[in-house]
Amino acid sequence: MHAITTPQDAKLMKKRCLDMTALFLASGIDVDKHVLFNQSQVPQHAELAWVFSCMTGMGELQRMTQYKEKSANQKQKEALGLFAYPCLMAADILLYNPQHVPVGEDQKQHLELTRNIAQRFNHHYGEHFILPNPIIPELGARVMALGEPEKKMSKSDANTANTIYLLDEPGVILKKVKRAVTDSQATIDDDPNRPGINNLVGIYAALTNQTTKDVVAAFAGEGYAKFKTMLAECIIETFAPIREHYTQIRDDETFLRSCLDQGAQKAQKTAAKTLKSVYESVGFVQKIGD
Repeated sequence: MHAITTPQDAKLMKKRCLDMTALFLASGIDVDKHVLFNQSQVPQHAELAWVFSCMTGMGELQRMTQYKEKSANQKQKEALGLFAYPCLMAADILLYNPQHVPVGEDQKQHLELTRNIAQRFNHHYGEHFILPNPIIPELGARVMALGEPEKKMSKSDANTANTIYLLDEPGVILKKVKRAVTDSQATIDDDPNRPGINNLVGIYAALTNQTTKDVVAAFAGEGYAKFKTMLAECIIETFAPIREHYTQIRDDETFLRSCLDQGAQKAQKTAAKTLKSVYESVGFVQKIGD
């Protein structure tokens, strides 16, 4: 549902949904232990989003950084959905009443809005929602674009050289890392004032479960060439089993759809209970037997 805030090709949309499902599974998500589902198959997300949109101020939504950035790029083409989608994001979270939500730094603002909405609802209608707290990793919370380290790495970046994808071939990964922007100092450092090399050090540290200081110490006296080569090898090694598993399962669309259906059934049981309680609280007359 978030995807259609910008124009989409319907056939490509379906394909990408199954691509993403296969990537989640290939990355280690176990559908027997976790609930993996397609948001659009659980209509309670959209229904709760409407309730929340009636409790959210225009000014709050206008302050959302991602809205300002995306609307600036689209100029006059931005849709109402792009403006209001933080309400849908709040519904995505609060339908399941989590205590914690893992987010990147760029999503922290949206989680703060979600907490505000939950608090507002609780104030008017009694305690319904837990106020979720963000879990932001020390490393990898905000990975920056390889060629433009002043902006975040994005899967939708028009310049694909800025982004490393899970399914990139080893040679492509090596080329992208070697071409990553650094600076003229040619030393390995985690100095925030040197965003290019700082970003690469952060990626290396996150993938090897080290601190950035450990990485800087390990490459003391080394230049960019060796460091970038080893970083590329590290990324390739990390992504290899994901790519292999993805290749094994991606063509079995019946299996992928069954995983999504199984997850949607589980998710809807919880979502329906939450929405029923919300509707009762706001005074909606519900169908007999619901």
